[in-house]
Amino acid sequence: MNAIDQTKESAVTKPTVANFCPASGQKLGARIEQTKQAILAEFRDVFEANEQLLRLALSEAEAMSWQTDYPFLVFPMLATEKAQAVAVWHAPQRSMQRTPSA
Repeated sequence: MNAIDQTKESAVTKPTVANFCPASGQKLGARIEQTKQAILAEFRDVFEANEQLLRLALSEAEAMSWQTDYPFLVFPMLATEKAQAVAVWHAPQRSMQRTPSA
């Protein structure tokens, strides 16, 4: 077996936290869900009726964090940044909806 085949094999079978120990993966998933709920509660007032935007941003942050070696360390900051970015985008949208049309 040459070095290229060994590299391909190790890349395919790289263990992750979730598949290395299913119980640890479940606990990690539960902690990320708790963090997601806390961030959701923090930003819920900003989004009022359009909470779906916030949920989508948090889901995207979760998906991105699971692609790293340390999802629980990455998720809180990434989720907060995404929630803040959506809040900044949502504020002008909300004010345009409240402005009476001419």
